[in-house]
Amino acid sequence: MENIKELFNSFKKEDFWETVNLHTHSTYSDGKSTPEELIEQAKNLGIKHLAIADHNTLNAYKETNIKDESIIIPAIEFDSWYGYVFLHLLGYGIDTNSKEIEKFCAKTKKGTEADIVRIFSFNKHPKKLIEAIHKAGGIAVLAHPACCWSLSLDRLVRNLKNLGLDGIECFYPYNRHRGIIKFHKNTTAEHLAEKYNLIKTGGTDEHGILTAKKYSN
Repeated sequence: MENIKELFNSFKKEDFWETVNLHTHSTYSDGKSTPEELIEQAKNLGIKHLAIADHNTLNAYKETNIKDESIIIPAIEFDSWYGYVFLHLLGYGIDTNSKEIEKFCAKTKKGTEADIVRIFSFNKHPKKLIEAIHKAGGIAVLAHPACCWSLSLDRLVRNLKNLGLDGIECFYPYNRHRGIIKFHKNTTAEHLAEKYNLIKTGGTDEHGILTAKKYSN
C-alpha cells in the first residue's frame, strides 16, 4: 500500500492526463475497447501509468495478461451507497486475486455495465469496500466527487475519511452524463483533498477510445 501511495503522491496536476490516466473502462464492463487496445492506445499517447478500473469486476486482469504490462496499475470501480448518497469507490494497487475483493464483484456481466442494475443491486457499504481494498493491499479513492448528490460534500468526504478513505479524484472531465448530474465544483475536490490530507488522483473515465486530452477546470 505504501508503494502505491508514494507513486500517486509523486504525480503532479499537469501529469493528468499527459502521462497518467487512472480511470478507464474496458469491454469487461461498459467500455468499447479491449484491455489490450487501451494499453496500445495509451502507449501511443505517451501515457506511462494507466489504470483500467472496470465496474465491479477484475476479469480484465484474470482473463488476460495485462497486469504484466509495466504501465498498468491494477484497479476496480465499485458502486456503493452511503446513506442516501450513491457513490463510486476506486481501488488501486490491489491484489487482483484477492478473495476479499472478489466477494464484492459482480456475478453477471449486467452487473458491470447496466446502470439500473448497478444502482439497485450494488448496495455495499463503503466501510466494507474500503476494508476489502486495504486487505487487498490497495488504496480507496472517491471517484468523480462532484457528482455525489450530497448536501455537503465536505461532510461526506470527512465521513468517508473516517472510514479509511485514502484519496479523492480531483482531475476529471465531467463530460457525458456526468456533466449533467454534476452538483459540485471541480475545485472543491482539490480543496477537500488538501483539507483532509487525501491523495489526489485523476483520469478521463474513458469508455471509448483513448485520445489526447488536457485537463481543465
